Amino acid sequence: MTEERGDRRPSGELEASVLATLWAADTGLTAGEVRTALGSGLARTTVTTILLRLHEKGIVTRSRSGRGYAYLPAADAPGLSARRMRAELDRGEDRGRILARFVSDLSDEDEETLRALLNGGEGTGA
Repeated sequence: MTEERGDRRPSGELEASVLATLWAADTGLTAGEVRTALGSGLARTTVTTILLRLHEKGIVTRSRSGRGYAYLPAADAPGLSARRMRAELDRGEDRGRILARFVSDLSDEDEETLRALLNGGEGTGA
């Protein structure tokens, strides 16, 4: 591994970098291709480990590519954010209170978007 222990990035940051690389690609990428695209001097095994973790979490899919795998994001960035929000909601004991608190903290614009979505309209994307 080419990184010094003190220079190690948090795994969440690495996962975000890997996901950004996959979202930017038009096709599935192997661990080696992700490593090259990142250009950060990461060891291939580090990139492979991050991809395996993302796969285990259901964040990326994979298909055979030669002796290894090519990875694709399972959802776009908004889909991943929605999945994280849902996971947080599922961890709570009182969904109603959690949702009420969430809604009470929304900006006027976000509240308007949410109302439109709940009424069957399209979000503004803002």
